[in-house]
Amino acid sequence: MDVIDRYVRLKRSGANYVACCPFHAEKTPSFTVSPGKQFYYCFGCGAHGSAIGFIMAHCGLGFVDAVHELANRVGMNVPQQNSEVANHGTDTAALLDMMVRATKFYREQLKSSPRAIEYLKTRGLTGEIAARFGIGYAPDGWHGLDESFGPACSDTLHRCGLVIENESGRRYDRFRDRIMFPILDARANVIGFGGRVIGEGEPKYLNSPETPLFEKGRELYGLPQARRAIRETDSVVVVEGYMDVVALAQHGVENAVATLGTATTPAHVHKLLRQARQVVFCFDGDAAGRKAAWRALESSLEHLVDDRTVAFLFLPQDHDPDSYVRKLGAPAFRQLAAEAVPLSDFLVRELKSRTDPVSAEGRSRLLADAKPLIARIQAPLLRAQLVRMLAELGRVAPAELESLFGLKPLARRDRTSAAAPRRNTSLTRRVLRIVLQKPEWSACIPVELLPVGDPEADALRTITHAFDHGELPAGRLDMVVEYFRGGPHESLLDAVYRELEGERTDEGSMEAVFVDAMDRLRRHGLSREIAALNEKEKVAGLSADERRQLAQLLMQKQKLASLGAKGQPH
Repeated sequence: MDVIDRYVRLKRSGANYVACCPFHAEKTPSFTVSPGKQFYYCFGCGAHGSAIGFIMAHCGLGFVDAVHELANRVGMNVPQQNSEVANHGTDTAALLDMMVRATKFYREQLKSSPRAIEYLKTRGLTGEIAARFGIGYAPDGWHGLDESFGPACSDTLHRCGLVIENESGRRYDRFRDRIMFPILDARANVIGFGGRVIGEGEPKYLNSPETPLFEKGRELYGLPQARRAIRETDSVVVVEGYMDVVALAQHGVENAVATLGTATTPAHVHKLLRQARQVVFCFDGDAAGRKAAWRALESSLEHLVDDRTVAFLFLPQDHDPDSYVRKLGAPAFRQLAAEAVPLSDFLVRELKSRTDPVSAEGRSRLLADAKPLIARIQAPLLRAQLVRMLAELGRVAPAELESLFGLKPLARRDRTSAAAPRRNTSLTRRVLRIVLQKPEWSACIPVELLPVGDPEADALRTITHAFDHGELPAGRLDMVVEYFRGGPHESLLDAVYRELEGERTDEGSMEAVFVDAMDRLRRHGLSREIAALNEKEKVAGLSADERRQLAQLLMQKQKLASLGAKGQPH
């Protein structure tokens, strides 16, 4: 409760606490936090989970980062594995502190630069929006930042990428006479800067280099500022420039982020699809914009999910998001975003534009171009739809096209297909329910005896492997479930978590059920081995070793049966 209260203002309601949900827009509180169960649930949108899950969802963090963030919030230290990791953490803290100081320096410089202030005003920005994004100004000089901080900070500034060292060993400021845009990570730490030249000059935008803090291909500008609007709209618009993000926010389109001077990467797409159900990439409508959009499409293929949408917005000629929203306003931009081209339509349209689907040769080339793209899609329903679209264009049957493409069936992995509790709970479901509460017991599971192709059995194998490798904590249901967030078992584990939420089971009862389940697994395994040997004897006969093996298996089965008859639970 204390963790969530740092982000959402909670009010007591009986034994629980309530608030307006931070994950969707509402006026009447439907977001409930249960301190006793250490669980939150929204009756409006269905968002639910533990404290770690809340931080992952609210801050857009992965499991490990969320654990560290939670530990920091409650004043605990997460044990480091070795001194090298600990030293790295200390070094990172020093770099982050320097970036905070640099941000303050640039903001102070903006206040004393009428020219920079006038430039921002001409771009339609207010002081309020400039403060929200921490916008500053790097003065026009070679050593403004370097001299302000002094020689003692020179090495740290250099490691942060804020000063450059030339061939003769002299250092000078990287950013000069530029509007400065701080780049924040998911935890709102300043990790880099983007600098835009005032007026004419090249390069128009200058970004921080790769540093221990900053990796361009993984970060998105404006994500912390946009997070609330992204949740409220359940969509995120991806643009290409810092000024585009700020201008859109100035006009009320607050769910926009930008890539950092690089093409869209798979890491970007993975992060974006964790933020919202719809991701809209916004590009200029010219050839360069379509080329950039195609790169974004290719980066998206492996990360597509059936209940998420990736779409493409192409602006009218001679417009970027900044100019468009300033000229035509936020409603017009939102309308364009609502009419964005879905990824499937854009993919097919682009493939058609590269060949002549009227001729047999043209259709063959179209399908040949499509084959490696479709093979990368792991969203089964979307892939099936695209196969049908392409089969119609290629004038072949969908089943024939799947065969020609060499496509294998895919299991559903979208976020809305959580299995409902079964009336007659399967053996593996019972074991999974127990192992989620007692992951340390997974060491007792004979995984080689688990059935193949069973979702619960697959999840049990994964949990057993993770615990064997020291990746899961003992006795923490919430942390086990959150560890697998975003993976193929997410929906199944969420469903089992919900089944367990209101139940009270003492350890003795769980142990009895678990022992019985292990007994049944062994008997089923013995039965399969005995059946296989009996079948072989009918066809080709058994060797002497195989006969001895069969006799031993029959004795083991008889022993297990006699134990059951003497009072073992079934």
